[in-house]
Amino acid sequence: MIVTVAAAMAFGFAAQSAPAQGFFGKLFGHKKSAPQGQSLTATPSATSQPVVATPALTLVSSQQPTVTQAAPENPKAAPAPQSPAATAPNAAQQPGEELPPPGVTTLKVNVNEVDLVFTVIDHKGHFVTGLQQQNLGLLDDGRPPMRVRQFAQQTNLPLRVGIVLDTSSSIRQRFQFEQEAATDFLLQVMHPADRAFVEGFDVQTDVAQDFTNRVDLLDTGIRRLRPGGGTALFDSLYKTCRDEMLTLKQDFAVRKAIVLVSDGDDDYSRSLETDAIKMCQRAETIVYTISTNVGPSRDKGDDVLQQIADATGGQAFYPVKIEDVAQGFHNIEEELRSQYLLVYTPADFKRDGAFRTIYLQSLDPRYSVRTKKGYFAPKEDQ
Repeated sequence: MIVTVAAAMAFGFAAQSAPAQGFFGKLFGHKKSAPQGQSLTATPSATSQPVVATPALTLVSSQQPTVTQAAPENPKAAPAPQSPAATAPNAAQQPGEELPPPGVTTLKVNVNEVDLVFTVIDHKGHFVTGLQQQNLGLLDDGRPPMRVRQFAQQTNLPLRVGIVLDTSSSIRQRFQFEQEAATDFLLQVMHPADRAFVEGFDVQTDVAQDFTNRVDLLDTGIRRLRPGGGTALFDSLYKTCRDEMLTLKQDFAVRKAIVLVSDGDDDYSRSLETDAIKMCQRAETIVYTISTNVGPSRDKGDDVLQQIADATGGQAFYPVKIEDVAQGFHNIEEELRSQYLLVYTPADFKRDGAFRTIYLQSLDPRYSVRTKKGYFAPKEDQ
């Protein structure tokens, strides 16, 4: 998408709730990109040139971004999972308690506001933290936002995570590795304020454990799953986002994500891939996919997993051998703790149920942004 908007919009963070003021009639007459071989200083360059002309979300701050190296692709370099005693949430935490945890901003999200979670990486795939509003350009349905309510790096924003495992016959030989990797992931990622559920699917879905913050119950649910049957991937993803994520109501901001472990094949669904993606977008859920198609080359199922992840703002991982599935889980855990939150009011917003595109870009060409492609506006009767 090439944007030719010749304007930049400034937002003062101290006046978050006030309407954005002032279009600058300034054209971005710069070159399209900068060489990717330049050294990483983790600071916005004074000569950095934006790829396209997009509105800048300005926030005056002396803080400079830092670059965090992502987990290595080589599983041998991956850190060993921490022990349950060091990482498991407090079992005394009540699973049904939905009060915001200490240190987390309580945010009553208005239906006309967009809660946008995104990740910034450099050209080597390292996570970039410490960016500010003025380092980014945003268009919602082709227009700058009317106002910005909140901008922050939310590594502590509570998670609502679904572990969705393919339990069809096609992955029978690999299923034990999936189970072990999923449990290790939960031990590392779960904090007391987080909640997760466990689900398996073949031609039907099986919620082995509903939302809880108790890793022991989640582990029990994972080990209850047994492989067998056909594969209804699209039906299962559609149903999971509709029943588990779309109905999830919170009085404070959370991040909703699904970790889907599958070979990407589907031989039974009535729903189309596009139907499943749209439901994930309606539920405002990021989908991370981990392929179980081990080997040096990708197949059709891998392309499906990539398309699902791209459309929802997630990422697809392709282990070379089945033991590397754990590395995919670890990479997702790192990303979930390296994300930003932007809450804004769209301009010219209509409650018509239409799909509104999101275009978010770093104005520094050394960095790229990963987020969802858009969202569905609510309807008048919602």
